[in-house]
Amino acid sequence: METGEQKTAVMTVVGSDAVGIIARISDLLYRHNVNIKNITQSILEDIFTMIMMVDLTAGDIDIKDLSEELNALGEEIHLSISIWQTDLFNAMHRI
Repeated sequence: METGEQKTAVMTVVGSDAVGIIARISDLLYRHNVNIKNITQSILEDIFTMIMMVDLTAGDIDIKDLSEELNALGEEIHLSISIWQTDLFNAMHRI
């Protein structure tokens, strides 16, 4: 990653509620030195939803490899986990 430039991403998590979801995802991010900048989560009739803003600047993993690890974790704990660079996410959701 380029030094001096902040690399941020948006993560979404959706699936059935279960104990430890935030802990498992946070642990994976921690192991790669990815900082959680903001987090919001809610449970809607047993459906867990979460959006995170993360900072990859000091991370030891690129977004493609992180996405693969998040997908593998999502399969393991039965969740849909997606991550996009903030600029791409904003472009995709611009009206």
